[in-house]
Amino acid sequence: MTLSDYIAILHDGTHTLVVDHGDEVFTYDGRGVSDLYDVYHNQPELLRGAYVADKVVGKGAAALMCLSGVRRVYAGVISSAALTMLQGCGVAVSFGAEVPYIINRTASGMCPLEMRCRDCHTPQECLPQINIFVDQMRAQAKYRNNM
Repeated sequence: MTLSDYIAILHDGTHTLVVDHGDEVFTYDGRGVSDLYDVYHNQPELLRGAYVADKVVGKGAAALMCLSGVRRVYAGVISSAALTMLQGCGVAVSFGAEVPYIINRTASGMCPLEMRCRDCHTPQECLPQINIFVDQMRAQAKYRNNM
């Protein structure tokens, strides 16, 4: 497949993440880093050596990609910190737009995960911050769903 094919799949419907492991292409439609996080923790073999296309890549997503051994990344939007991290890990990167940082959903400031990972220097330092963030987000969602 070509870069154009990945971009078309990514923007088809509600897809936010595309993972090409060579034998199969997997699409995901979750919000934020949740799908990448789940694949990293539950099916890491899908990411090892894979080509990943993601609509928005911040530093947290970049850390998960580096830790999992992703080979190439296309990002619709990528933060400068994420780009630096991926390139530092030897991941080939292409993107639609580079921004200083990923903004939050209300466009009122920095994405909370981008903020959590701001002072981390390596993907390994980011991982505990990502784990805490996802756990908190899921606990909040569970609480809201039980109200």
